[in-house]
Amino acid sequence: MSEKAIALWKDWRLHVIVLGIVAVTESIGIFKIPLGPGTILLLPMLYAVVIGLALYFTPLINDKQSINAEPLVFLSVSILIAKFGVQAGPALPQIIEAGPALLLQEFGNLGTIFLALPLAVFLGMKRESIGMTHSIGREANLALITDKYGLSSPEGRGVMAMYIFGTVFGSIFIGMISGFLATVTPLHPISFAMATGVGSGSMAAASLGPLIAAFPEMSETLTAFSGVSNLISSVTGLYMSIFVGLPLTVKMYEILSKNKEKKTVKGSVEYVKKH
Repeated sequence: MSEKAIALWKDWRLHVIVLGIVAVTESIGIFKIPLGPGTILLLPMLYAVVIGLALYFTPLINDKQSINAEPLVFLSVSILIAKFGVQAGPALPQIIEAGPALLLQEFGNLGTIFLALPLAVFLGMKRESIGMTHSIGREANLALITDKYGLSSPEGRGVMAMYIFGTVFGSIFIGMISGFLATVTPLHPISFAMATGVGSGSMAAASLGPLIAAFPEMSETLTAFSGVSNLISSVTGLYMSIFVGLPLTVKMYEILSKNKEKKTVKGSVEYVKKH
């Protein structure tokens, strides 16, 4: 074992703080907030993210603990993915039956481009919007934009902004919204389990928890579909971004920015004529 790995396990302060957060969040348990016909489910993982973020700004956590925690997160996510794989076995007949839907779900992720990019351009964002809206901005997408444009480019700053935002708030948002939508809409719970697979282990876990809490009798099936969906998204998501998502975003940005410039110029000319 390398010295760096040994140093991670010797950071007793980090492990004690994490154990304390787990004890506190598990003691709180699941909190349900009725909202109209649906329910927002607040799970211990959500509390843990909020408490961990708050503790970062206290003397209890310094830069050393923050740096050491990062690789340990990937370790925990690896264990989670292994659990997904094991639980996917018994549900293989159902997964094979839903094959086309699982394989084609990546095209659904492209739909957010048509919503997010026009809004970003409308708010006055420039080429940063390309990096921000072509994907959910996880590690693979960060590498793609860095390789194509460079991290210091506008596109690089855009994808990095989304990477940081998704890391801090992504799990919180998707964890709150998944349970609510599953209880308020008529869609089958399996469809929501498939939707949790966005290519991020932490987001998949955060959004799967409320589904299992809402439909405990389907826990194994939901976990299996979520795991397979996330695996497929992780594998195919990068290629979808390379060949479809990023080119589509660039082309749409060029069209939207030209239209906005024309409207701005036209408005300026009309203003000059009036005055």
